[in-house]
Amino acid sequence: MEDLWTVFCGNSGCSDMDGKQCKSGFMLLSHPNSCINHVLIVCFNILLLVMLVINMIQKSKTLRIPACFQRKTPLQIVAAVVNGCLGLVYLGLGIWILEEKLRITQTALPLNQWLLVLVQGVTWLIVSLTLSLRGYHLPRAPMRLLSILSFLYAVIVCALSIFAAILNKGVSIKIALDVFSLPGASLLVSCAYKYKQEESDVKISEGGLYEPLNGEAYGVSKIDSVGQIFVSGFFALLKILTVSAGPLLHNAFILVAEGNASFKYEGYVLAIALFTSKSLESLAQRQLYFRRRLIGLKVRSLLTAAIYKKQLRLSNAARLTHSGGEIMNYVTVDAYRIGEFPFWFHQTGTTSLQLCLALIILFRAVGLAIVAALVVIVFTMLCNTPLAKLQQKYQSRLMVAQDERLTASSEALVNMKVLKLYPWESHFKNAIENLRKVEYKWLSAVQLQKSYNGFLFSSSPVLVSTATFGACYFLKVPLHASNVFTFVATLLLVQDPIKSIPDVIGVVIQAKVAFARIVNFLEASELQSANARQKGNIENMDRAILIKSADFSWEKNSSKPTLRNINLEVRPGEKVAICGEVGSGKSTLLASILGEVPNTSGNIQVHGKTAYVSQTAWIQTGSIRENILFGSPMDSHRYQETIERCSLAKDLELLPFGDQTEIGERGVNLSGGQKQRIQLARALYQNADIYLLDDPFSAVDAHTATSLFNEYVMGALSGKAVLLVTHQVDFLPAFDAVLLMSDGEILRAATYHQLLASSKEFQDLVNAHKETAGSERLAEVTSPQSRGNPVEEIKKGYVDKQIKTSKGDQLIKQEEREIGDAGLRPYIQYLNQNKGFLFFSMASLSHLIFVIGQVLQNSWIASNVDNPDVSTLRLTVVYLSIGIATTLFSLCRSLSTVVLNLQSSKSLFSQLLNSLFRAPMSFYDSTTLGRILSRISYDLSIIDLDIPFGLIFAAGATTNCYTSLGVLAVVVWQVLFVSIPMIYAAIRLQGYYFSSAKELMRINGTTKSLVANHLAESIAGAMTIRAFEEEERFFAKNLDLIDTNASPFFHSFAANEWLIGRLEILSAAVVASAALCMVLLPPGTFTSGFVGMALSYGLSLNMSLVFSIQNQCTITNYIISVERLNQYMHIPSEAPEVIEDNRPPPNWPAVGKVDICDLQIRYRLDAPLVLRGVSCTFEGGHKIGIVGRTGSGKTTLIGALFRLVEPVGGKIVVDGIDISTIGLHDLRSRFGIIPQDPTLFNGTVRYNLDPLCQHNDQEIWEVLGKCQLREAVQEKDQGLDSLVVEDGSNWSMGQRQLFCLGRALLRRSRILVLDEATASIDNATDMILQKTIRTEFADCTVITVAHRIPTVMDCTKVLAISDGKLMEYDEPMKLMKNKGSLFGQLVKEYWSHLNSAESH
Repeated sequence: MEDLWTVFCGNSGCSDMDGKQCKSGFMLLSHPNSCINHVLIVCFNILLLVMLVINMIQKSKTLRIPACFQRKTPLQIVAAVVNGCLGLVYLGLGIWILEEKLRITQTALPLNQWLLVLVQGVTWLIVSLTLSLRGYHLPRAPMRLLSILSFLYAVIVCALSIFAAILNKGVSIKIALDVFSLPGASLLVSCAYKYKQEESDVKISEGGLYEPLNGEAYGVSKIDSVGQIFVSGFFALLKILTVSAGPLLHNAFILVAEGNASFKYEGYVLAIALFTSKSLESLAQRQLYFRRRLIGLKVRSLLTAAIYKKQLRLSNAARLTHSGGEIMNYVTVDAYRIGEFPFWFHQTGTTSLQLCLALIILFRAVGLAIVAALVVIVFTMLCNTPLAKLQQKYQSRLMVAQDERLTASSEALVNMKVLKLYPWESHFKNAIENLRKVEYKWLSAVQLQKSYNGFLFSSSPVLVSTATFGACYFLKVPLHASNVFTFVATLLLVQDPIKSIPDVIGVVIQAKVAFARIVNFLEASELQSANARQKGNIENMDRAILIKSADFSWEKNSSKPTLRNINLEVRPGEKVAICGEVGSGKSTLLASILGEVPNTSGNIQVHGKTAYVSQTAWIQTGSIRENILFGSPMDSHRYQETIERCSLAKDLELLPFGDQTEIGERGVNLSGGQKQRIQLARALYQNADIYLLDDPFSAVDAHTATSLFNEYVMGALSGKAVLLVTHQVDFLPAFDAVLLMSDGEILRAATYHQLLASSKEFQDLVNAHKETAGSERLAEVTSPQSRGNPVEEIKKGYVDKQIKTSKGDQLIKQEEREIGDAGLRPYIQYLNQNKGFLFFSMASLSHLIFVIGQVLQNSWIASNVDNPDVSTLRLTVVYLSIGIATTLFSLCRSLSTVVLNLQSSKSLFSQLLNSLFRAPMSFYDSTTLGRILSRISYDLSIIDLDIPFGLIFAAGATTNCYTSLGVLAVVVWQVLFVSIPMIYAAIRLQGYYFSSAKELMRINGTTKSLVANHLAESIAGAMTIRAFEEEERFFAKNLDLIDTNASPFFHSFAANEWLIGRLEILSAAVVASAALCMVLLPPGTFTSGFVGMALSYGLSLNMSLVFSIQNQCTITNYIISVERLNQYMHIPSEAPEVIEDNRPPPNWPAVGKVDICDLQIRYRLDAPLVLRGVSCTFEGGHKIGIVGRTGSGKTTLIGALFRLVEPVGGKIVVDGIDISTIGLHDLRSRFGIIPQDPTLFNGTVRYNLDPLCQHNDQEIWEVLGKCQLREAVQEKDQGLDSLVVEDGSNWSMGQRQLFCLGRALLRRSRILVLDEATASIDNATDMILQKTIRTEFADCTVITVAHRIPTVMDCTKVLAISDGKLMEYDEPMKLMKNKGSLFGQLVKEYWSHLNSAESH
């Protein structure tokens, strides 16, 4: 026992701080240096550990809380961080005491001084972290007992330490730690008693989905993320401490290699310590990086959700400043950049702390010469400050330029059909390319600043070491292997973090700019629709809508409100029609009822559930059934009744998959009438109280319109409050009231007959309808009595019959992605652009020379540091010369990277843009906009900013890693026995990782497109979503898509850390083996200089390997963006724009004769024929009317004339030239068209009428007068420079159609096509326009597709189509007299409108 006591306590049981013996028995217990005191404390620590083990063995009886709610509270996190740090400092102090004891006495005995502190550290670390972080898993009562015992132990230790400090009039580090353990123990007790309270408080919220964004959710504080950052900080601190221990161990190794070991087995102890230190470093760093990425992912997901939620509530005024393209950019680019920020958040602090610790180690090595190093570091930081400010300025401008380019690209892609018809593709492509040039300007500025920063920081270690060695020469500080290579090892360890400082600065600046943009968006004004709309049972209300003396204005501070002095009362069951000229405010009135237009004065009340049908059909990507149900549960009976009422049964039978047919984005594979009827079905199925219908019959033929009016408005909605905007006077007699609007006011509100008797304006409107071109001829051959029952004809017995489906593919395909290992293909694709290989080779070669220069520097030092023939001055001058030469290659590397970046980005974008603008319409019909937008925003941003530097960093870091391994192997060749198997294992592990990682990143790319597509759809349909109060459902779907996107990204970075953690352990084994070889071999085997050099590179091997693998993984993930862009860079293109050998004459078509010969059209190879052998001739100068039921193929015939779709059989000959033999631009530029969907572009009135600037202002004003827009434009302050916002949403639908007419009048083509050109225009305006067209295009061939039968009555000939076949083609009067004529039937159905309406 005496021997054991002597081993533990030495010869004395107690001594004070001066080494004097303790005099009293009390002092033996209380003094911190007393051995009995130490034994008691060690025993208490063992007791705590035993209790903890017993607790962990017992099965917990506490409440099991679901994993998603086991989130750490701020109290737990603070307790864990505080006590964890205390435990670590105890451990560090114990190791330091042991090292000092070994150095001074060359023995570890007696044990009590250092063993006590180590035991305290281990115990405190284990007990505190378990209680604070894993308390849920322990039985409640024993856990509380353990926390109380820990607190009592802390009280006793603290009291004894304070007592001893007072007696000895001095404070040691251990006394300070003992005192600090008391607050730590208090936190543990609080945690233990907090758990039970939280268990009872945890209730899963059943509230709205908005709660997590609005405040605290599920009992989790907002500070939770801050706590996570603290935990990450703890691991960052652990990593820095273990990294900084490297140079100290390095110094000890050199002393052992020189034969100056402190004790017998010091070499073995050092090797084990080195391996342990490197393993701990790996563990801390992996945890740190994983947690950083996780926080970043959460932040990105939160911002994406917040932006989505905000755009659902965005006011009209805010939409003018935040376009759809910009909102898309906020999600795909800005939120991503902010999500990257937490990964780099600790880097600034950790690098600074690492530098401070490095300076302390360097001071120990070279003394006051470290002042020179400090001066260089401060100088570097000062030089960087203006560069960082410039980079922020350039980054802000780059983001703005990126927004403008993305907005223009988005607008062009959405309206690609219109661009092809006019044809304006080249003009819009050039406009986007010009915006891209501005973006390149700022991109090059940002990347050049980044390269200068990179050069500055990569050259700083060379400057620091040179300045320090120079200072050593002047201060006469001796240089020898141990202090020089401690210095070199420290520099090598901080070299990679210092090199990453420009990246950190870049990321911080990007995040700051992105955050400011997102905050600006989130602070934008919102709609206040909740004030107007009140939920409640409408049966108890006598009014559904009540508006009293109200003014409404789209613009905030407008002197003239959009709607003025509105008084309206609508009772449940009432039918109210709203009519008036174009731009009178009809649609705005409906929007006001929905709460979309700010109410500037007066009152508005809306009671009950509202359903809304917009004038422009909004259709989601998905099946027809999903569009109709719109989130409501399936009710078979109600669903079938809805299909019948909306005249959809026949359409569903014709579609390949019935109601499960996938509709393309914006309903591209449906006709205009089908889209409107699906909208009507969606509204009807919701079974609302109030129906707001904005001119839904304009896109359907007369037959279907009559059916819809009878079955839908007067039948299905018989007990509902209905407001119908319409230009079709025929229906007005059936309504309870008719509102006549003009210039934002309700002129009169009365029944049809009252208005007809009392209102001159209304009489003009009705008379205009009767006088519409062709009505007289129509009256001649029809009689009111001769009408059938169109409703019965249109029904196809949908009830009790399953909608038939046929085999074949859906239109919208799953997004394509590469599968398996693409190998080097994407890298070659990237480097093949604009001499990319040359610039990459220059950058890689420059880096290789830079690394070789560093090795030469260190070799020079290693071989001559102990050489008496080489003076310190010569040593330093040669070292400096090599260093300066290498830094020039560092600059060359940075500049080559920037050139590679710009050249590759230009080439890739140019190819992508050409491919997209030359793609056929079939591509846009089957590809959602979100897929394309995610590529031209997120993927292009990665290629612009990340890939070039990522490539060079990956190549450079890998070179550094193999250099470190090579130096180690050259000096200690024996290490090859360990390193070769390690390299083999590393390659196998990487291969295993990459096979999964690439697939994960590809899935990440495709799921990102889903988020982008859902956002784009929601922006377009925000008004409809709000009208149906479906914001919660759409937000829930958005959250689901965000989670779907987050999942592969989470698994990707988790797999990354998994790989690097294993590789680091392997590299730690190599370094420890090399160190062991050096100490095992006889002294003198290696010179101390080369031992120092080898260990310097060995110690940096872990970090080099981490940076190498990390950069390889990062570039592997980034290069997926090149893969994704490449998928859309080689789309099979349309026919050539111009065929030089076969250009039509300048005056073609001179006559305007069109021969259609056996024309057969199908949209896809596996699809049925849409036009089946149509043959006819349109003589030059004739007016041709094309009629047919909705979906019969009228618009397809027009598409064939413009070659939007190529025929599979037959041909079209115009003035003797087969249109398939000439270029598309030559063809389309010679025809004029007013398309079915009127499209306006972001810009001015002048730009929308004449984007190619081919006409002067006088011609434009003249055309505006002819198409009834002169007054509307003159009312605007800026005239022709008046603003047209995205989609032309600040102009009414009718006005947009008039703009399209204006374009046609300016072009004056020999062949003019009108595709439902006046569907959204009132009859009076329509009559004027028809006269204008007859006058202006008197000698031209005019082809008119129309649902308004009078529009085609004065045509030379009428072409009737049914199911893609030509049914008849003759003069209208002749067809009317033919009893079996389809045209005659359509005329009779049209004539039945008035009688049908009057009968109600």
